Amino acid sequence: MDKKLQLISDIQTLLNGYDNVNNTSIDPAILEFMDEETLKNIIGSLLDQKEESKKSDTEWLEQFKSEK
Repeated sequence: MDKKLQLISDIQTLLNGYDNVNNTSIDPAILEFMDEETLKNIIGSLLDQKEESKKSDTEWLEQFKSEK
């Protein structure tokens, strides 16, 4: 598989990894104009967002532990 197509597929997989969110389908032609570095940056941003989401979920859950 072409490297850019793999990166686009990875972006789509990350977007579809959120619970309770409809599946996202990306037409590769839309992202084709972007270079590999830009696509990698998008992946990095999505991973950062997932990490921040996990942190906030953990912080939210931790508040219940401290209330006991």
